[in-house]
This record gives sequence, structure tokens and C-alpha cells, in this order.
Amino acid sequence: MAWLKTNLDGVWIFEPKIWNDDRGYFVETYNALNLPEELKDINFVQDNEAGSVRGVLRGLHYQLPPFGQSKLVRVIGGEVLDVIVDLRPESSTFKQYLTIILNDITKKQLFVPKGFAHGYVVLSEEATFAYKCDMYYSPEYEAGIRYDDEDLDINWILPHDACFVSSKDKKLPYFKDHKTYKL
Repeated sequence: MAWLKTNLDGVWIFEPKIWNDDRGYFVETYNALNLPEELKDINFVQDNEAGSVRGVLRGLHYQLPPFGQSKLVRVIGGEVLDVIVDLRPESSTFKQYLTIILNDITKKQLFVPKGFAHGYVVLSEEATFAYKCDMYYSPEYEAGIRYDDEDLDINWILPHDACFVSSKDKKLPYFKDHKTYKL
């Protein structure tokens, strides 16, 4: 298994070892002992799972401090395009984003630190998305950015008119109008 740094500060991709045989497969999806040194202090406190159909686009979401969340995200079944955006004004990668395909074949995972907006769109007929959080969900501190923000110009692979977006997500502010994120 390998933890790979990305070009965004604090963001990691986890590529697990998959053992396959004629019975199926086995994969270790999380082991605190194998975390990179930079992530050793992460203490996950909540696991979440969402099931969605093709074209469902969720995001871009985050929680404001002091309830900011780091997440370890993965796909249990199906395939999604996962997207994160750096909201940390002091970061050298502020306003930059990363996209990655997560699916049930490679079983890659993405570590998203506090200070990033997160979202995904389902590319397969159905997908089961799971994530570990290091802070509890707090509705009073939830925030987000529009998925179709022209300044970010994110390629979601699917055309916007083929996506199912909640009315709540359609009302999120654009990047230039979002609440400033301070760690």
C-alpha cells in the first residue's frame, strides 16, 4: 500500500494493496499505523456513507472552523469523479483544485484536509461513497461553493444539464462570495 503526496499541500492519495484470488478480494481500507507521519495526529470520529445514482452531484461542501473536517474518502461500489478546492487563503495552492476518479476497482482513497471544499459526481449507474471525518457534523457551521462556479471552471465530466443537484447546493455562493476559511 502507498500514500502519495499530491500537488496540493496536505492532500494525499492512498493506493491500497488488493489481494485477489478465485474467492474474490481482500483489501485493508484503513490502518492508523500506516498513516504518513504528517497524518499521525488525525483522529477520525465519524463515518458516513451515501448511495447515489448516475449524475448525482454533491457539493462543494465544507464546515467552517472550529468544526472544520478532514476526510478520508473512498468509493465502495461504482465510480465517481471526486473534486476538492483549496479554500485556505494563506496556502500556496489557494483556489486550486484537484480531481480524481475513485472507484471500486482501484479502491484508491483521497485524504482531504481541513480548509478544502469537497464534492463529487457519480459516473456509474450507482455508487456508494464512504468517508471518515475527524470532526462531527455541525449544521450551523456547514458552508459550500457552487459546483458550476465559472472562476473555478471545474470539468465535472458530465454536462451540467445531465447532473442532479439538490436545491440547497444550487443556492450555494460562488467562490468570490463564500465565507473566508481561516484555520
